[in-house]
Amino acid sequence: MARYIAVRLALAVGVLWAAYTVSFVILYLVPGDPVAAMASGGQEGTPVSAEELAALRAQYGFDDPLLVQYGARLWSALQGDFGASVQTGQSVTSAIAAALPNTAQLAGSAFALAVVGGIGLALLATFTQVRWLKQLLLGLPPLGVSLPTFWVGLVLVQWFSFQLGWLPALGEHGWRSLVLPAITLAFPIGAILAQVTASCLQEALAEPYIVTARATGITRRAIHLQHALRNAALPVLTIAGMVVGGLLAGSVVVETVFSRAGVGRLTVTSVGFQDLPVVQGIVVFAAAIFVIANLVVDLLLPLADPRVTVGKAST
Repeated sequence: MARYIAVRLALAVGVLWAAYTVSFVILYLVPGDPVAAMASGGQEGTPVSAEELAALRAQYGFDDPLLVQYGARLWSALQGDFGASVQTGQSVTSAIAAALPNTAQLAGSAFALAVVGGIGLALLATFTQVRWLKQLLLGLPPLGVSLPTFWVGLVLVQWFSFQLGWLPALGEHGWRSLVLPAITLAFPIGAILAQVTASCLQEALAEPYIVTARATGITRRAIHLQHALRNAALPVLTIAGMVVGGLLAGSVVVETVFSRAGVGRLTVTSVGFQDLPVVQGIVVFAAAIFVIANLVVDLLLPLADPRVTVGKAST
């Protein structure tokens, strides 16, 4: 187990290093002058004096050789310092920390809805014996995956805010303003979980041990919940670790559509103003969330299914 954990931690560190390096290369080696772009707030044609550009280059270290810049920024990042926002002057870590609670609330609510709705839909679709209902329910997840997130959000706003007036369309005004964004963010993730769970349940229900269980007189409900679902849980758990990263990516669209403050909206604002330190900090933060989620799943897999041995899982 110690070797298994050490290997997973080493892979996690490697992914974070790769995310930082790739973001550094992309953000700081793009054509043009990054200091001028940041100084003008991403707006071409804004006049900036040569003295101001020189001061910014010295402040952010852009007057150093590239390898020196990379080493200095990497060392600072290892200490939790990603620099300061060009737009506001606030430290990158403070800006992300201030935006994180709203995004965490949205992502947590969406994930709970996605798990309950997606797995519930898969259980109902594979349990019912009504053929037309089964086909209808099994056809919903692919449809949900194909629908754009922003379109789902706009449709929900049109129905439940403008036409029915049940829920607010924008802002952050208590739990009611969280309902539509959470449903919007949960929609594609729940569809993915439903599709994977339904496929795994159908495969499990076709296994010989299910036939044996039926022959012994075990009820369909018990077979479904205690036998088939348990054996289908391993792939679902694996995909659940991957969709956690999708929650953060989806928050960019959802927070923009519903005008909610959070990491997603901070990303859009920082990209628009070409605030490179904040953008790079968000990229590394998103990679860290993805790595942590998958690391937790990797550690839970041997516990969830004894057939997954630590030795095999680490190879």
